[in-house]
Amino acid sequence: MRLSLQTRLSLSYLVVVLVGMTAIALLVWLAVERLYISTQRDNLLAQARLTAAALDGQPLPETPAEPYTQAANVLPGIHTRLLSEQGAVVLAFPFTSATGFLQAPPVENAVFVSPEELRRRPEIIQALQGEPATAVRRVAAINNQRVLYAAAPVTRQDGGVNGIVYLAVPLPPAGLPTDTLLQLSGTILFAVILALFAAWLLSRRIAQPVEAIARASLAVSAGDLTRQVPVESAIRELESLGQAFNTMTGNLSKAEQAKNAFIADITHELRTPLTVVKGTIETLEDGALDDVEGRRQLLDSMQRETDRLIRLVNDLLVLTRADAGALQLDFRPLELRSFVRERCAHFSILAGQRRVNLIMEGQPDEQPACVLADSDRLAQVLDNLLDNALRYSPEGSSITLDVFSADGRWACSIRDQGPGIPSRHLPFVFERFYRADASRNRGTGGTGLGLAIARSLMLAQGGTITAESNEGQGTVLTFLLKTVENCPGTDQELTLS
Repeated sequence: MRLSLQTRLSLSYLVVVLVGMTAIALLVWLAVERLYISTQRDNLLAQARLTAAALDGQPLPETPAEPYTQAANVLPGIHTRLLSEQGAVVLAFPFTSATGFLQAPPVENAVFVSPEELRRRPEIIQALQGEPATAVRRVAAINNQRVLYAAAPVTRQDGGVNGIVYLAVPLPPAGLPTDTLLQLSGTILFAVILALFAAWLLSRRIAQPVEAIARASLAVSAGDLTRQVPVESAIRELESLGQAFNTMTGNLSKAEQAKNAFIADITHELRTPLTVVKGTIETLEDGALDDVEGRRQLLDSMQRETDRLIRLVNDLLVLTRADAGALQLDFRPLELRSFVRERCAHFSILAGQRRVNLIMEGQPDEQPACVLADSDRLAQVLDNLLDNALRYSPEGSSITLDVFSADGRWACSIRDQGPGIPSRHLPFVFERFYRADASRNRGTGGTGLGLAIARSLMLAQGGTITAESNEGQGTVLTFLLKTVENCPGTDQELTLS
């Protein structure tokens, strides 16, 4: 049978509480019973002492030895027997005849206790020694009921024991009086009801947030990524669960928005060159093929847009493979400072055309910066960063590259003197198709994939990349790579640890 969480929690709490209360009730029962018997002992022993004190120094009547029978204790109240030193009854209260002989109730005649057996009882032995005592034993003749006995010595004028006051009172069959049992049972019942109510409240407090999260999960699975659950709860784990769920839905919502933005951006990026290509083809079909000069311009335009499409598709392919961890990387040790100089030389012509100076800090004889990387992918990272820096650098400015050690790894920084990145845009510069320039001017903005590719490739090589910028003061892009002890021949292939 399938039960709700609240029902299961309620039953679990109730079982735990009942087990605990049962153990406590047993302990309380035993404690109350001990207290009751202890009180009865004190009261009965005090009565025996008072009776014995009243008879101290008085001569006891001479009566024939009469066996003591304990069956008389079934009668209500306290039954008193005065025993001689040999254990025979010599006086009884109340008196039953003027001659002094005792007349026991009819049921008492069915059970007899010999004086020898009576003198073997611990409380009698102690009373014969001059010390009052009590004892509790079960009497088979009255359904094995427990009886409390008190024995107190009666002393002569010379200080010897002249007799014994022997009192007995039957104890309740259940161990406690009926009214006490009713009160204790009522208390236990009230505690059980209170525990059941508390278990219901606690289980409800736990189950309701869980059920709310379950309902919200169904809504999220149906496509509602804006669903949130309340996190105000006095239970820390439930509050953490609610916060985690809200964070998850928030991230899913952002991922959905990023996916939609990505689709819109890629659609836009593909549509523009395709439109140009289609328009060029239509123009050529309309007769421009006969115009040699005009045809060359149209074909050049088509070539540029086709190249841009190929670059875009290649960039997207790199990002897709990086996301899937499917990049084929060939890790080899290389000297980072020499590698950066090589890429600077590759961009020197383009930098000269744009009148931008490329400056490489440091000297060739410095300590080798040995790193472990894929040279082709690292070149792609550097090319993207240098191309990005050149695009935003004004004429006459400089781009400074520096290789240095940081936190046990080798780092490379590219610093330009461009307009910088506003602080509100800086956290998003490594996202795909993100441009700080909302006008989407491709003359300066590119496709918005360069930095995203650089970050993916650095992560794939076990490195990191960061951006620092102040608006109007240029931008610094820094990447770090794992260090190796030395730079052996480049033919030695290594794996990334």
